[in-house]
Amino acid sequence: MIRIAPDEVSLMDPVAWKEFYAYKPGGEFPHHLGHYRPSTRMPTNITSANREEHGRLRRRLNFGFSDRMMRAQEPIIGSYVDLLMRRLNEKCDNGNTPVNMRDWYSWTTFDIIGDLVFGESFGCLEDSAYHSWVQNMPKVVKENALITGLGVSGYKWLNDLIINWGFMTSRRHQMQYTTEKVKRRINLGIERPDLIEGLIRAKTEDDLGELSFGEIVSTASVLVLAGSVNNGSLLCGVTYFLAMNPEPLKKLIEEVRGRFTSQEEITLTSVNTDLPYMLACLNEALRLYPPVGGAFPRLVPKGGVTICDKYLPQDTVVGVFHYAMYHDPTLWTDPERFAPERFIGDPRYTNDKLKAFQPFSAGPRDCIGKNLAYAEMRLILAKIIFSFDIKVAEDSKHWLDQKVYSVWIKPPLNIYLKPVSRNSEDL
Repeated sequence: MIRIAPDEVSLMDPVAWKEFYAYKPGGEFPHHLGHYRPSTRMPTNITSANREEHGRLRRRLNFGFSDRMMRAQEPIIGSYVDLLMRRLNEKCDNGNTPVNMRDWYSWTTFDIIGDLVFGESFGCLEDSAYHSWVQNMPKVVKENALITGLGVSGYKWLNDLIINWGFMTSRRHQMQYTTEKVKRRINLGIERPDLIEGLIRAKTEDDLGELSFGEIVSTASVLVLAGSVNNGSLLCGVTYFLAMNPEPLKKLIEEVRGRFTSQEEITLTSVNTDLPYMLACLNEALRLYPPVGGAFPRLVPKGGVTICDKYLPQDTVVGVFHYAMYHDPTLWTDPERFAPERFIGDPRYTNDKLKAFQPFSAGPRDCIGKNLAYAEMRLILAKIIFSFDIKVAEDSKHWLDQKVYSVWIKPPLNIYLKPVSRNSEDL
């Protein structure tokens, strides 16, 4: 347990997930609202909502993230992944010129989540370029980090002034564009297998009541950020680690190319079975390079608690920092090594504390898009590994040297992509 501020501690122990985030009879530890909603000018969304509001929003969102909806979304997701593969084949120059995979992964994940949230993509893959909304995202992340810092320091009133006076220009433009997109999606007037269908319905049978337009817009913005930036970061991370580690790459190639004989066989459904090493690679990338840099802070409830023999008084801010937990040598054998084997029972990693690994958080506020994220990343990675031999360019060998705000600010990831000859005996 480490004190990181006068009233805040971080715990690097697997028990933290249960103590801080899990379901509890009297209710889970409450949100630190200064972190999640640092200004009263910001409408409630799925991450900033209190317990009752969160339950209402979550039940609405469950419709779009259900198994039935995921099956219906498969053609939508598949069409963008197929377009990605066509573009990479056009740009790879037979493996002679490196391709900036940071951009291609970003364009793909933004186009997919744009369609699944707004009913239309951002057109990034079609244009092979950033849409202005997407290009603006790093600035939005930095502005959000600033107002979050002011919020947790007790300066909500200053944030109210900053937002009211329009100083957060990148964030303001983002919300204006999101508002226009949501209006167009609502005006479609049809049921669609996307992620906000449940939000924009009128009254449901279980009488959840209507949501405000501001709640819908703010939650849509959160879904786009989580479903694009985070997925894009993990795809970059796993590609980098594989390109830098020949043995795991060889094992994954054998698994993927041994499982599939054509691109058409690789679907959102087929990648979810019989690819244990791929899942291990994704999990190991999530461990070494968790997309979210900070914690998800909670407040100790009334009366205080005792955790790991330490008493924490009421209203102490508590949380788990993924990066610190996942790199702790007391929890992981050789923690800086990319070793997918630790997730598939290799005896060399028997002492690893796998319960410490919760990349999508835990409890009633865990990531609602976990299954969709895993399926999307498996599909993209399987097609990349099936179609190309990959090699990291010299100027990207130190790609992990990055700054992090709430998420990573990623530099270009230059990778040589050499198309695989399907006639090769090496298959």
